[in-house]
Amino acid sequence: MKESTKIMLKKHGRRFDRFIHNYIYFKFYHPYVKFIYYLLKFLSDYLSWFKPLKAVLSMGFSRYHAKVLSFSDTKKIITLNENISAISPENKRMIPFKYAYKIIFQEPEHIAVMDCPCKVALGDRDENILSCLAVGKGLSSFWLEHGQKYNSRKISQKDALALILKFRSMGYITQAFFKVATGGSTGIICNCHPDTCVSLKATKFAARFNKKLSMTAKSGYSVKFNESRCKWHGNCAEVCPMNAIKVNKTEKKFLYDREICIGCGLCLENCPEKALSFYRDPEKPVPLDINIVKNEFADHN
Repeated sequence: MKESTKIMLKKHGRRFDRFIHNYIYFKFYHPYVKFIYYLLKFLSDYLSWFKPLKAVLSMGFSRYHAKVLSFSDTKKIITLNENISAISPENKRMIPFKYAYKIIFQEPEHIAVMDCPCKVALGDRDENILSCLAVGKGLSSFWLEHGQKYNSRKISQKDALALILKFRSMGYITQAFFKVATGGSTGIICNCHPDTCVSLKATKFAARFNKKLSMTAKSGYSVKFNESRCKWHGNCAEVCPMNAIKVNKTEKKFLYDREICIGCGLCLENCPEKALSFYRDPEKPVPLDINIVKNEFADHN
């Protein structure tokens, strides 16, 4: 048995069934994700009237989901040089889901990249496929030892950050994924686009059953607008993946829907006048900011 397999086995403890799920999930990554996508699409297209499916979807979403990250919070994770462990149910203030909410980064300097199964399944451009990151020695070594067919390779923190910046410049958001199948903790950081992300599409499908059902936890930030700086270019509205911003260039009006904003930060990064800024929104989940994790959530035993 490979060393990385032993690490993953130990991570699941007594739940050998979850380890088997994890192993099968990884070995058949692309067909697995493609099957889930088309299953959810079929259910939303033809069975959205069948209310008992809401409970099934809720169960699935509590086991596989993502937390939106601002670029600043992503950078803190990618450049992390110390171990972080926060496994308390208090984490649900940050990752508001029932099962997968642990924040664990062991030897985070070890980073691997590999093909994104969502982008393969939904037909993103070939040059955008290599985009999923594993942060931490346990998970990254598993990818490197078992993911050759997914073009897995080790990269530096500097290269990982450059990859994220590249995708954000093209309108992709950054998400940290939490999966029961991989131990219920983070470690996977992916560059996601609404058109080619099964997770983001799953939330849209689920809205036909229940608008409150989501696979995406908001970053925890909302946007503040400084009208005196704005030159009414409209870049922010064009790049917003949730259509939370609308700009009327003729009448010089800025409309912002705080409720649907996920706090990805792309609008801030695409405003040349710096007319937009973030604030920590107390009515949204706590940001996955490593400083907050260390000060308020981390285990200190």
